[in-house]
Amino acid sequence: SSPSSSSSSSTATLSFGPAPLRPAEAVSFSLSQPSSSSACSPSSSSLFPSPFPPILVPSTSPASSGHSGGWRDQPHHLSKEELWIQIRSEAKAAAKAEPALASFMYATVLSHTSFERTMSFLLANKLGSPTMLSTQLMQLFRQVYDEDPGITDAARADLHAVRDRDPACESFAQAVLNFKGYQAIQSYRIAHALWSRGRKALALALQSRISEVFHVDIHPAARLGRGILIDHATGVVIGQTAVVGDNVSMLHHVTLGGSGRSRGIRHPCVGNGALLGAGVTVLGPVSVGAGSKIGAGSVVVHDLPCFCVAVGVPARIVKRNLNSEPVRDMDQCCDFILDYVI
Repeated sequence: SSPSSSSSSSTATLSFGPAPLRPAEAVSFSLSQPSSSSACSPSSSSLFPSPFPPILVPSTSPASSGHSGGWRDQPHHLSKEELWIQIRSEAKAAAKAEPALASFMYATVLSHTSFERTMSFLLANKLGSPTMLSTQLMQLFRQVYDEDPGITDAARADLHAVRDRDPACESFAQAVLNFKGYQAIQSYRIAHALWSRGRKALALALQSRISEVFHVDIHPAARLGRGILIDHATGVVIGQTAVVGDNVSMLHHVTLGGSGRSRGIRHPCVGNGALLGAGVTVLGPVSVGAGSKIGAGSVVVHDLPCFCVAVGVPARIVKRNLNSEPVRDMDQCCDFILDYVI
């Protein structure tokens, strides 16, 4: 059964393991200017530890090209404290407008003292089961948030990404409480923190439950940047050695799948600011360059350069040198048909 805010700290006493959580290893993605004159080249940043491949980066600097160099706060973005105040305000307004939701809003948002407490309560109740009780999960999730502030920072970036890029999102509270893509990413981030601390059995158990509840299967060893949007989310699969940069947007039924049976790198690496349309499949240890757009239903089996448009089975490049990141307008139709004549 779902825990109440007043009794959660006293009733949730079961620990899932003796190992204390330390701040999880930071995942950083560089878009620094490379020395190569080619359209894209691998970043040499030491922030990308082996065995994970580097993100492809553009040959021009983000400042001069108008492209984002990974996640950066924008002037309209709220701080963590401002965001929490806004979520509470939106929850109060929703409860007043729809009395049937008043108890839900109180239990999930208004009875809690912080964004982290709300997320712990919400995700624990979503993922709880007869064998992993929601009270136990809530204690675990609180511990992860307390020990690793970077997870909250990433959650804030993801929330702004949803609000900025999804026209169906009318409020922050709506995304937090109702958008399963956002909830699945935050659940993954907790599982990834546990995996990074060596608690792999628990991380895999959470992955299994996340897949059952949200229909999103992200291996806890995969690496996701900040400002991630998974719209609709159903059927998304991201494999163990996959790497996803900052500001990436993808829709339902996207697969970042492996190829082969080797235990090395066998999944894709997606650069900052890329847009993967509905049903896109990227297979094997290939690189999708920063700022690229892949059309719905395409299958990618070869590297793609930065700021290109690719479509088809197998995907082929139909346009190069995009003028802006595709995630800025989320347009999944333009650039694919360049010369259409009846």
